[in-house]
This record gives sequence, C-alpha cells and structure tokens, in this order.
Amino acid sequence: MLTLLHIENIAVVESADICFDRGFNVLSGETGAGKSIIIDAISAILGERAYREVIRTGADRAFVSAVFDGVPELDWFTAYQVPWEPELLIQREILSDGRNLCRVNGRPVAVGQLRQLGRQLITIHGQHDSQQLFDEQTHLGMLDAFAADGELLREYAAAWEQVKACRARLDKLSMDEAEKARRQEMLQYQIKELEKAKLKAGEDEALEQRQKLLMNGEKLSAALNQAVTALFGDEDSRGSGELLDEALSSLSGALRYDEGLRPVHDQLRELSFALSDAGEQLRDYRDGLGDSEAELDEIGARLDLLQRLKRKYGASCAEMLEYLERARAELDDIVFAEEKQCRAEKELKQAEQVAEAAALRLRQKRSEAARVLEERICGELAELNMPRVRFLCEFSRIPLGPDGADGLRFLMSANAGEALKPLAKVASGGELARIMLAMKNVMAEHERVSTMIFDEVDAGVSGRAAQKVAEKLRTVAKGRQVLCVTHLPQIAALAEHHLLISKSERQGRTYTQVVPLDRAGRINELARMIGGAQITETTRKSAEEMLNA
Repeated sequence: MLTLLHIENIAVVESADICFDRGFNVLSGETGAGKSIIIDAISAILGERAYREVIRTGADRAFVSAVFDGVPELDWFTAYQVPWEPELLIQREILSDGRNLCRVNGRPVAVGQLRQLGRQLITIHGQHDSQQLFDEQTHLGMLDAFAADGELLREYAAAWEQVKACRARLDKLSMDEAEKARRQEMLQYQIKELEKAKLKAGEDEALEQRQKLLMNGEKLSAALNQAVTALFGDEDSRGSGELLDEALSSLSGALRYDEGLRPVHDQLRELSFALSDAGEQLRDYRDGLGDSEAELDEIGARLDLLQRLKRKYGASCAEMLEYLERARAELDDIVFAEEKQCRAEKELKQAEQVAEAAALRLRQKRSEAARVLEERICGELAELNMPRVRFLCEFSRIPLGPDGADGLRFLMSANAGEALKPLAKVASGGELARIMLAMKNVMAEHERVSTMIFDEVDAGVSGRAAQKVAEKLRTVAKGRQVLCVTHLPQIAALAEHHLLISKSERQGRTYTQVVPLDRAGRINELARMIGGAQITETTRKSAEEMLNA
C-alpha cells in the first residue's frame, strides 16, 4: 500500500508530507483547496504525464516521492534490473526545461518503465473514467479484462497476424491486367539493365580505391623506382643488396679463421635472401603498373555507369544486387500470378479458418464471462440503491478484426418497465458513477493492485444513493487500501482515516496544507460538508451522529 507521499513545489503545494493508512482513506476540503494536486502528484509517481507547468511559481523544479509497503516481487524488477525490497521508494523530479528524472529504489528508470510499474501498484478512477462507459469501443476491453482471457487473445492475435499477411500477399498478386502488363514491362527492362551491367558486390568501392591509386601513379612509380635503385643500384651507384652480398662474401672468408662468426654469417645470409625477395616484389609491382592512363579511363567509364544505376536502384552495388533479386521475384510473381494467386487464396482460406476457430473459442469465453458480469453488476448496483436495474452485454457478429469477430456494447434499463438501451441514452451522471463503481469493484477481484483511488466519483450522487456509495466504498476497502476524494459527508463519515486539504495565504502567496483529522476535526469538517461555511450546533450534531452510526 501507499504509506507516504512527499510533495515539493507542485502548484500551490510548497512542501507536504502525507501519510496514508490501510483501509478506507478520504480526502476532503473546499473547492480549489488542492485536492486534485494530490491526485496529480500520485499520478506523477505512477509514471503518468507531468508537464513543467505544474512547477510552483518561482521554483526551478518540482519533486515527488512515495513509499509503498508490502510490494510483491514483481517481474518488473528483474526485467529492468532494479533491486526489489518489500518497502519501495519511488522518486520523480520535474525540471523547468521539461526533463524528468525518475528513480526506483535509487535506480534511474525511464518514465515509460515507471508507468509499467505504477499500473501494478495503484489504479486511479476519476470522473472521466465514468464517461468512458459511453464509448462502446471500450466495452469489449472491459469484458476481456473481467474474463481474464489473455491466453485466448494472444492465440487469436497470432492467427489474425497470419490472416493479414496472407491478405497482403494476395493483394499484391491481384493487380489488374493493364497494371500487370505495365509492371511486367518495367521489371523486364530493369532486370535486363542490371544484368547487362554484370555487377559485383563491393565492386564500386574497389574501383574507387584503384582510381585513387592510379591518379597518384607518377608519385607511386617514382617512389618504387627509388626503392628498387636503393636495393639493386644503377649505373652511378651500388645498391644495398650488392653491398650486403659483398659483406657476406668477406665474412665467408673470415670463417676460415674463426668459426665463431658463423651465427653472424647466417644472419646476414638470411637478410640477403629477404632483401632479394622484397626487391623482386617491388620490381614486379612497378612493372605491373602498366598504362595508368588507359586503366583510369576504363575505371572512370565503369564508375559513371555505376553512378547512373545507383540513382535508380540503390546506393551501392550490394543494394542494386538486392534490388535485382527483388525485381526477379516480383516478375516471377507476375508471370506465374494465376498459379500463385490460387495458392495464396488457399493459404488465406486456411489462415481465416484458423482465426475463426480461435475467434469462436474467444467468443465462448466472452459469453460465459458476460453472463457472470451481468449478474455481478446487477448485484452491485442493487446494493448501490438501483434495485430495478437490468444490465446486459449485447454481442454482435462482425468480420474478423484485431479483437476477434465480436462487437459488444453494454445496455441498461435503470427502472422497471423500461427497455434496455445504450448507457449514453439512459444513464444519468449519478447512475453512471455508480455503474463505474460497480464495475471497478467487480474488476478489482481480478487485479493484483491493492491500492485504489477514487477521485470525486460521487458527482451527481446524493441522498440515499450517496449512503449506498459510501457503504460500497467501505466494502471495497476491506482487504485493500482505498483513497477517495469526496465532497459527500456520507462518504467521509464512513472512512477510517480522514485528511483535510486546505489553503491559506501568506505574504501574497498561496499555500496548501494536508492535515490528518482527529475526531473533533472530523466533526467540524463533516459539519462544513453538511451545512457549508456556517457551522451551527445542529450541523455539528448531525456530523457527530453520522460518525457514531
């Protein structure tokens, strides 16, 4: 559960430390006191989007940290190499230049990685979530979450990807005859042009290197002549090879007098052989230079051809050869299109059969879950002062798509004798809030998240319905942590822990404080929530009675 939230320089909160307890926690206060800021700070800790505009005026950064207790050893910690401990520390710093610095147990993490962790720690339900019930595109996802049919969804997704691949292949083969003829003619021309060029992978790089060498041919030839002369000499001088041979001859004579010179003699002989071999290699290289001007012309013409081809087919010989293979394959597809089209149609039919079978298994699972969900939702809503409600998951058959072959929308009748209709046509604001609360309570049984936040989900609810919502929230809080931002005294009175959010002004600046209330403080706050700014003895007595109930 979330045990401690620390906030610095977010909006009107300069600094605040908020302790939360297990069970049912409520946050209340005047409109504009800063309740939404607390929720925004928690959202930031969970990795949700945080803008630099939240930074308090005059500060260069905002900071939020949170401590969670009893965190299980989630796979997330292993995946991102973050050390796991049952007590978890999350920190996030929001800088004025828009950067965000996030840490989990002292380890830096990306915002996206933090978001993955946050969704396993807390769920936040606000008024906008209730409006999502009007969007029928979300209903199937809600049912799938309740049905816990992830394995079937993955099985169907793999089959659907195969269907898409088969359709794409068939579409590629199914061009009209005129387009087919035009494309065939173009491919034949391109293939002929590339084949005539007799390309070799890496040829362009090799030619460019050779061209560079030949363009410096005079300098290279002069250097080689100089080296050969130094080794073998010329008409005017003796070369180092000749001098070395002379030294070796003299040393051979000296061996008659001292055999101890043998190692030096052998060393010079090896040196003579190596020098002679190196000299011959230099001569061969020099003599092989040939007519550099003619070769340069040939290389230039070849590179010009390659450059023209590159503008059409690729940035290198390797890429052009790859294009040639693709063109041959596409031409083959066109020439043998009828045969390949028949094969592709057969493959598509088989893929669709596999996908339809997977969609059928998914539909059966969804249908079973829908019956249970209908019963559970009706039961929850009966406890929320909607005893005559009827709730139905209406399926429709649709063509195979990313989510299967099922369309789904939630229908409801709030009163006896009324026909079932889409939620947008029958649900009032208060009814919608209670439907979403019922949905959240049912879904929570399938989630590992142990902390739930309800941000003013009591909008449009009053009287006996408000009391039922309060009782339901207290029931939801059994065995988990619930944080609820509320304006209703009925909800605040049933909480186990009550935090008051208030604001004040000092030296022209606004400051928000969060204070845990004792019994006397709770009576005063409940009296304010009942009667407004004027707290009378009557409202205080009503508040006390609510706490004692």
